[in-house]
Order: sequence, then structure tokens, then C-alpha cells
Amino acid sequence: MSASHPLGRADLFAFLDKLGIKTTTLEHVAVFTVQESKALKRDIAGGHSKNLFLKDKKDNIFLVVAEHDAAIDLKTIHEKIGAQGRVTFAKPELMFELLGVTPGSVTPLGLINDPKSRIKVVLDAPMMMHEMLNYHPLENTATTSIAAQDLLTFIRATGHEPHVIAISHGKLDLEQD
Repeated sequence: MSASHPLGRADLFAFLDKLGIKTTTLEHVAVFTVQESKALKRDIAGGHSKNLFLKDKKDNIFLVVAEHDAAIDLKTIHEKIGAQGRVTFAKPELMFELLGVTPGSVTPLGLINDPKSRIKVVLDAPMMMHEMLNYHPLENTATTSIAAQDLLTFIRATGHEPHVIAISHGKLDLEQD
């Protein structure tokens, strides 16, 4: 798969079907931030996420997936995820190359576009306590619900080993407008 032609939503759903993974998807207006998606959380049951696409000084790439309101300290996260020094947000071009998505659409479902398994996947343990989890299906105009155990199956089927560790420390107050 070339970087200019990543797998799309139909390919993702076909892959999930092939794995026997059942999902449901709700179409909605495009949302780019956790704050913008606040209203959706009332309509879609399960855990909602924020996804951090990070790199370290040795160009190791990390996809950190946590609950939408998880407090994550970017100054110390490198110690928890095994990064070489502090991490920064990776550039959108690399995000598109490896996940096939643009900013605002980052999702663990994008791992289907990383066949060389360059990305280390880190799932925040508290998020994995939800039975159902919700992610963009490669586009931020929809939300796909998937069982937590099926997410692990999917990630492994893409050639990645998910690391489920506690990386957050509490919740952020997202009720402010």
C-alpha cells in the first residue's frame, strides 16, 4: 500500500468482517477535537477516546489511545511507554503515511495502514475497562463502536502487539465550555 493510497473505510469494514468482528457505526458531522465530540458521547454508549500520535528523538512512533477525558502528562509519558527521551506530536504527513488519516481522524483502526508495524500501540488500561469502545473509522464523520476484546483482536491482526498499561492519571474536567 502506497502512502498516497491508504486503505479506506470500506477496506477497514471488510477486514473487520473477515475477522468476524461486529461493529456498529453512527454517521455524524465532522468532529476534530474531543471538545467538539462532547455531544456525541451522550448518543453513543461506551468509552470514547483521544488518540495521541507521538514520536521520540530516535523516530520511534507511538499511538497512545486513552479515554477522552484522561489526564496525560506529555512531559513524563515517555517513561511509561518506553520512548527514547521525551515525545512530541508526529507530523501530519507521517500520520497519513502510517495511519492513512489526517489530524482530527486519528484512530487505532488506522493501524490497518501500517503493515510494517512501525507504530507501537499503547492503550490506557482504564479505557480498556469499558465493554464497548468508540473510534473514528478512518474518517471523523462517523464513530464506530467495537468491543474492547475485539479491538485487541483487530490490532493483533494488523501485526501490532497492543500494550495495555496505565498511562493516565485521573480525569480532565471537560464540562466547561
